[in-house]
Amino acid sequence: MERWSGVLRVPLHANGRAFYQVAASLCLSPSSKSPTVPSANAIFFSGDRVVGTENPVIERLSDLQNIAEVLVSKIAGSVNAWVIEASMFSGPFAVYKDFIPSVNQRGEPKSYDPTGFPASSSVVSLLSNCLKEAKSVILQRHKESNLASISGSQFHRPKTLIFGFSKGGTVVNQLVTELGFSELGSCRDQTRVEEEHHQIIPSTKESFLNSITEIHYVDVGLNSIGAYITDSNLIEKISRHLAQGEGDEGIRFVLHGSPRQWCDSKRNWVRDEKDRLFHLLQSATLRSGGKLQVSERFYFADRPPDLQMHFEIIEKLDVS
Repeated sequence: MERWSGVLRVPLHANGRAFYQVAASLCLSPSSKSPTVPSANAIFFSGDRVVGTENPVIERLSDLQNIAEVLVSKIAGSVNAWVIEASMFSGPFAVYKDFIPSVNQRGEPKSYDPTGFPASSSVVSLLSNCLKEAKSVILQRHKESNLASISGSQFHRPKTLIFGFSKGGTVVNQLVTELGFSELGSCRDQTRVEEEHHQIIPSTKESFLNSITEIHYVDVGLNSIGAYITDSNLIEKISRHLAQGEGDEGIRFVLHGSPRQWCDSKRNWVRDEKDRLFHLLQSATLRSGGKLQVSERFYFADRPPDLQMHFEIIEKLDVS
């Protein structure tokens, strides 16, 4: 399948001041060369900036477009990849203030609060603007009048896979919080369902949250608490929603880590929070009727902690 890849600079809202850099790798229809409905959308939130290392592995895996291509290579089927960088940095620190309103100046969360569903609303708005910009770029490249339309030959609703790398894990935590307060698997009228079947990306925060089938924490960590969700009531809410929801779709959590984060004696809370979340999810598996699954994967166990492995894990991810 032919693809279009590029890095877009788009506003979160029309006429807004917040602009995001997003690398996209999109499936194109063979006939019209226009974006087509994928089997899944993989959304990756990147972390803090690291510059001046002169390490080719770190440099390569700090590049948004390279990350997008890695995701495409790892996920089966016709997948669209979206790699999102924070719109604001305080020095090297990524600040996702549109997704998590209660962050300090270094982007560390004071709390995770579902009020207003800021993360899911921001994802829907940002990807919508990205798709519009990508269509414009593709149209200019091919000079064909029908490129602005979506190929509708497929009749399915794309799944969503969420990846949070390093500081990007804070956005994942906010999304998990919003999942706990959403109506997962709730009944939707047939007209709405049919409209969504032709959507490349979800058009509402409700359809976005309902489309999430996998959540990957990728070597997340902070210099403060809050790297992982540890609220037992929240995990219980998600488990209960899944058990009561219609259909067979569930959510799979995968915790990926390296010695860089999970074996840092100066930040023991990172490992402690990871263990707490893992056990909460394990306990919730049976109560969800098997619709919630969890696993953890430890990489580079035979190497001492270093910065390279923190980025190299992106290339080594096992998403099977």
